[in-house]
Amino acid sequence: MGGTDQVRGTRRSTAAANGGGVTRNLNSDTVINLDHGDPTMYESFWRKMGDKCTVVIKGHECLSYFSNIKNPCWFLEPKLEESIKSLHGAVGNAVTDGYSIVVGTGSSQLLQAVLYAVSCDQPNQISVVSPAPYYSSYPEIIDLVRSGLYKWGGDAHGFDKDEPFIELVTSPNNPNGVIRGSVVNRDGGILIHDLAYYWPQYTPITSSLDFDIMLFTASKCTGHAGSRIGWALVKDKEVAKKMIKFMEVNTIGVSKESQIRVAKILQVVADGCKRFGSPDGDNFFEFSKSLMSKRWEILRETVKKTRMFTLPKYPLQHCNYTGDVTQAHPAFAWIKCKEGIEDCEKVFRGQNILTRSGRRFGSDPGYVRVSMVSKEEDFDMFIERLSAIQSFNNGDGNGITNGNVNGNLD
Repeated sequence: MGGTDQVRGTRRSTAAANGGGVTRNLNSDTVINLDHGDPTMYESFWRKMGDKCTVVIKGHECLSYFSNIKNPCWFLEPKLEESIKSLHGAVGNAVTDGYSIVVGTGSSQLLQAVLYAVSCDQPNQISVVSPAPYYSSYPEIIDLVRSGLYKWGGDAHGFDKDEPFIELVTSPNNPNGVIRGSVVNRDGGILIHDLAYYWPQYTPITSSLDFDIMLFTASKCTGHAGSRIGWALVKDKEVAKKMIKFMEVNTIGVSKESQIRVAKILQVVADGCKRFGSPDGDNFFEFSKSLMSKRWEILRETVKKTRMFTLPKYPLQHCNYTGDVTQAHPAFAWIKCKEGIEDCEKVFRGQNILTRSGRRFGSDPGYVRVSMVSKEEDFDMFIERLSAIQSFNNGDGNGITNGNVNGNLD
């Protein structure tokens, strides 16, 4: 889940680094927006695939509201259902047998649908919690319509009320990429697992998950955020029916055109999974995992040289999909400024890099979240400017106070 506005940077010329690692010819007036996770990084792969994902929808097609009247989720296109099962089976990240599949306009709408489904029969308004740092949009999504059914209850670590609750478990976590489980370990809780990033390019696939409610989205799986397709795997058929009712009232289903397009894309990805290591280079996860790995390697080297920031460390784990031992390469970098710098977002804003402050995630403003899935030119410019921060740091942090970093702030 990400924002809608994109401030686009232009490719810049880069001079060779000098002995101190400082780059030249920075276009410091260009704003790089890494605040949200707009997954444009994947454009080069899909451009290379040519017409393999092309679909043609004629004027007389897709007129009806209904896709399959025999399916409780009557607006779910059969081809999308098939491709979702095929993809999860190929990757091995989630069980689909015995689950109802509910399609939504992105996982954001599905989250609203499942919150309604699990709270509509509760006698009192129920608290929704998530452990900090939690996804920054959770509070807004939950409290936007001021529902009488549920309310935002804040950090799950501090939830100690003796009452029913809903816990949102984001794994890998947004913003820090950590694999997580539930925090409020007691009876009376309903768990919703947001698994948007549980794909091989972001984290090792260690098991095929079988939680009661699991949310996925095409935007972070394949990069097709503009198609606005997400899906939920729901074990309880009654919960699924209530979610479908919400979707029926809210939007009378989900765009057939988007479903048909994403169905084709997911099937192409699933078919490519069978050709891991193919010289044709048509395995999407192999391509994207390699790209994410390279970006993280570059970022870690750059951060180490600046001596201004730190990054999380992730354990080595065996990935059942790739068969190798690897570590996570999350879609976002959770960057911490060195001690003494209270507002990390301000530091990056001084270099015309838009990030998202840790306080938005219920955490410390000494952290920022930075998107790692932007276009190549934006990532390159980000690394160049991150390297430049070193040139204003004289070793004790005074360069950040007196130099260029604060000079361009509002």
